[in-house]
Formats: sequence, structure tokens, C-alpha cells
Amino acid sequence: MPLPQRAQPQSTLPPGRVRRREALPLSDALAGFLRASGLGGKLYNWPVFRAWNEAAGPELARHARAVRFVRGELLVEVDSAVHMHELANFTGEEYRVRINERLGKDEVRRLTFHLKR
Repeated sequence: MPLPQRAQPQSTLPPGRVRRREALPLSDALAGFLRASGLGGKLYNWPVFRAWNEAAGPELARHARAVRFVRGELLVEVDSAVHMHELANFTGEEYRVRINERLGKDEVRRLTFHLKR
């Protein structure tokens, strides 16, 4: 036995015209896109990544890139063992302090470095 078909609503639009949804404010549309794409969480941490780049300076930032910030821990990917050794053993804490100074709060509690593969 075939299933009954639903009646199609009558449109008052001329043939070939499509009904559009109400316009959204740009901020709402952008927030929805960021949430749906998964980019929203990454952009939320953008000030921390920017603070790393500023604290590290352009020379070091070319060799050590902040890649993740979760629960107060900033993960930095380093492209050479020499840079990683220096950061992990000598200057890492200094950069953590500089980052927090730029942020104006004690947001980065730990820096973790790993070698880029």
C-alpha cells in the first residue's frame, strides 16, 4: 500500500522565485559558521597565539610555532632540536611570563615544546 503524500503548500510567489529566509545580522551568521565549522574554538585562543608570536619575536617565531592551547597549557611546535633544547631547558619560562604580560593575566600556566615531525 503506497504511503500518502503530503500536500505541497501553496506559494504566493511568482513561478521561478524562491522564498528566502529572514536576513540575519552578520555577527549571528559568522558565529553560526564558526560554530558549525569548528573554527570558533581555535579563534577563541587567537590572543594567546598572537602573544606567543610577539613574545618570541620574528626570528624565533619562524622556528617555534604555537599550535594548541588547552586548559592553560600552550603547546609549541619547534622545527629543530637545538631550538627545542634551548626553549625547554633555559628560556621557556621567560617566554611564558612575557606571554602573560601581553595578555594582562596569568592565562598560560605551562609551556610544552615538541619537535616538528
